[in-house]
Order: sequence, then structure tokens, then C-alpha cells
Amino acid sequence: MRRLAVIVALGALLGMLAGVVTTSPALARGPGWTFAQRGSFTLPAFFCGFEVRVAPMAIKEFSKVLKVSDGSMTILATGELKISYTNVQTGKTITVNRSGPGKVTVFSDGSELVAAKGPGGLILTPPDAQRFGLPTISVLAGALTLTVAPDGSITSLSFHGQVLVNLCAALS
Repeated sequence: MRRLAVIVALGALLGMLAGVVTTSPALARGPGWTFAQRGSFTLPAFFCGFEVRVAPMAIKEFSKVLKVSDGSMTILATGELKISYTNVQTGKTITVNRSGPGKVTVFSDGSELVAAKGPGGLILTPPDAQRFGLPTISVLAGALTLTVAPDGSITSLSFHGQVLVNLCAALS
């Protein structure tokens, strides 16, 4: 469950949940940039006490993958992104701006360093949310840096900014 939460969190931050395809607007950004596509998914009740459906509404987000000879890679993401969150039980929906930008560096040992700014989404397991003093599902404004161990556990999290929306509270 911990690894799933980290994968979901990183996906929420940078939109790497689906494949990327090249389109002419992405080519206009410069070499190596691709237009990102996102898929919908449902978070189990483990996060909020009820299932939450997460779906893209407006995607004008671009990503770029930079690979290094030591086996590490950095994924950059920028552009416009709006996401809807829906309480599956009640149908209540909130749509938010999560336009980033963000950067994930995946090291050759499987550990990761995530750095994001602006309005961005974050999904934490309830134990990690309590440990870092943040909601389980939120939209944040400011600078976020977190490190992830190869086993998927979050080893550190630094956040300088404000919680714009505690989505569990807002959807309940």
C-alpha cells in the first residue's frame, strides 16, 4: 500500500500516470518535450474514509525526460492542468488548478527526489500525512521537496507554502 501511495502521489504531482504522445504544440516548446496525457483513477477509502475519483479536466501539460549515463533520469513537467476530485459515495466534485511545475529525479538505485512548485497535488498515506502534518489528499501552493527510498517509503518531506484545499475535508 505504501508503494502504491508513493506512485499515486508522484503521479498526482507530475501526471506520469499515462503514456505521453508527441503533438505539434509540444514540438513548439522545443526538442524533447512531449504533450502529457493523463488517465482517471479512483483512490480507495483508505485515504479519506470514502473513495475519491481523480480525473483530468483540462490538460495542457508538457513533460521532458532527461537521462544520465549513471542510470538516473529526471522528468520535468510544466503547463496547465486542472483535475476534478469526486466523492464516489455522494457525487460531490471539486475541480482545482494543479499546474505545477515539477521535477522528479529517479536515481539508479530506485530512490527518487521530487521538487514541485505552484499549485500542485499531493497524496499521502494517513500515517505519512500525520507524520508530516499535511492532509492525505491536498492541493498545495509553494515549494515542495520530498525524497523516496527505493522501497517506496517517503524519507523526507519539506513544504514551504500553504494548503489551498484539504480535499478529504472539502469532499466530505
